[in-house]
Amino acid sequence: MKKKTINLKEASFTQAINISAKWCKEWGEDLLSEEVLADRIAELIKTKNGLRGFFAYALSDKDCLLLDKLPFSIIFKLNEGGDAVVEIVVKNLIMSTAQIIIHQRDNNHEYEMTSENISDRCKAILRLLETKLVTKTINQVLKDLNNMGNSFDNSIKYDSEQKEFIKKQFLEIAQ
Repeated sequence: MKKKTINLKEASFTQAINISAKWCKEWGEDLLSEEVLADRIAELIKTKNGLRGFFAYALSDKDCLLLDKLPFSIIFKLNEGGDAVVEIVVKNLIMSTAQIIIHQRDNNHEYEMTSENISDRCKAILRLLETKLVTKTINQVLKDLNNMGNSFDNSIKYDSEQKEFIKKQFLEIAQ
């Protein structure tokens, strides 16, 4: 039986999530070096689906410690990703931060902790990415924040408490 391989440039969003999960598990079990993992991630995040899938998995899975440890080789490759990487991490910071407020209101502590973990991982990454790109992206978001929202089409806008909390999270990046 022939082993099926996935061309990373053609990977779907779901395939990118599954690939990222496999790599993170292998890295966590010391079956994959940081350098090899960094090279693989660099290839995966060259596409929109790969970029989205990698961050969807790596930010949200509490058992994948890759973005908690942030090896230099990974940060180096993420920096090579430029604007696309900064933008997706900032978007994830915004969404997870807004969700923290919603989960607090719903008294859902488990989901609140998950969103806080994602938010913390995003801030840690942004502190290590190219400062000028991060600053430019955050400044643009701050200008557009009143038109942004909790839905894909932005039809449900962030409320004032969410917007203030998002701004607070941006300030924490500099600390």
